[in-house]
Amino acid sequence: MLSKQKLFALGFQHVMAMYAGAIAVPLIVGGALHLTPAQMAYLVAADLFTCGIATLLQIMGTRFFGSRLPVILGCTFTAVGPIIAIASTSNLATAYGAIILSGIFVVLAAPLYGKLLRFFPTVVTGSVVTIIGLSLIPVAMNNVAGGQGSSDFGQPRNLLLALVTLLVILLVNRLAKGFLRSISVLIGLFAGTVVAYGMGMVHFAPVAEASWVSVAQPFYFGKPEFSMMAVCTMIIVNIVSMVESTGVYLAVGKAIDQKVEQKQIVNGLRSEGLAIMLGGIFNAFPYTAFSQNVGLISLTRVKSRNVIFAAGGIMVVLGLLPKLAALTTVIPNAVLGGAMIVMFGSVAASGMSILSEVDLRKESNLLIAACSIAVGLGSAVLPQMFDQLPSFAKMLLQNGIVSGSITAIVLNIVLTRKQGEIGQKRDGFGGSTEGLMIRNK
Repeated sequence: MLSKQKLFALGFQHVMAMYAGAIAVPLIVGGALHLTPAQMAYLVAADLFTCGIATLLQIMGTRFFGSRLPVILGCTFTAVGPIIAIASTSNLATAYGAIILSGIFVVLAAPLYGKLLRFFPTVVTGSVVTIIGLSLIPVAMNNVAGGQGSSDFGQPRNLLLALVTLLVILLVNRLAKGFLRSISVLIGLFAGTVVAYGMGMVHFAPVAEASWVSVAQPFYFGKPEFSMMAVCTMIIVNIVSMVESTGVYLAVGKAIDQKVEQKQIVNGLRSEGLAIMLGGIFNAFPYTAFSQNVGLISLTRVKSRNVIFAAGGIMVVLGLLPKLAALTTVIPNAVLGGAMIVMFGSVAASGMSILSEVDLRKESNLLIAACSIAVGLGSAVLPQMFDQLPSFAKMLLQNGIVSGSITAIVLNIVLTRKQGEIGQKRDGFGGSTEGLMIRNK
């Protein structure tokens, strides 16, 4: 049984793992829409608050809502472009009206989507989890270099900071035991930030400027307005997120050595639908399962849901106390990048572990894994290749996880149809009693 102090430390470590991604979306959207500093501050605070509530809904679980898996929810990057486009052509109230209705769609569509999970046999599952890890690597390396678009991108000091952080995490994992080993990423982030402070790269001005208290207000940007085109756009965004979240659930199942049942995924997606509706009400964002934290679970081997519960509570507090939230932003991008290398690499390694249980000497399995991973990684590394396509197709294909997943599912249907292997119990979702077996019997 973990003490309160250990639960807090482990939960805070998870918050740090996803924090950069969590606040990046409100910063990008707010900047693109030229919001005032006060409005930007509200967006970040409301986002953190809703992230925490959404995570708690996912963890607690009821008969119809919540996967009860150690999954953290965060705002999806897939929604950034559509929200900016909708708000630019109309207003933010229309964007949030679309988010609310798209959340209702996710809640209602989750059971139907669950019936399609038989198309996720082991070879598809392993390929998707591998794609999740590999598609995140470019994000890690951008941070290692200082963050895309930063004035010191690629400077030796950034590379040194990332290396120091990575080495500290590896040394703690190698030499420490028990609790210290389980918070190796947190120790690495702290050590990297201390070194960065000595190099004059840590600035506390944002902390001094942040307010002490901020309460999320329903309909901060006005009462929701509705446009059919905006609603359809956000529904497409959330269908993409449903596919992405499915991959995350499967990856978490592998990380905690647990069979993921079809009902868990359906309940998890219903919970995400509720979280999306909350995002619209509090003028935050659509939410999806965050893949960043899967690697942390794999690395630390801490599988307790109580840790994620603590992380959700911490995010709620950070959303209410912007000054504390601002304190976490002083960590340089390069330090975060050093930690991301090991976390995201762990996700990719988990996917490879799943694929190791598949007979890749069989031509159909080899082609499914090879093509889906190549397409997924290619989309993640070079998303601009789809810029000339219609907006809905671009939205789907520029997400490496989604394009790779679609490739794996389609190839599985086409290549295994003659052998009658689709949906067999030994491979994946063969019925409500079997669930998803992340292994080959």
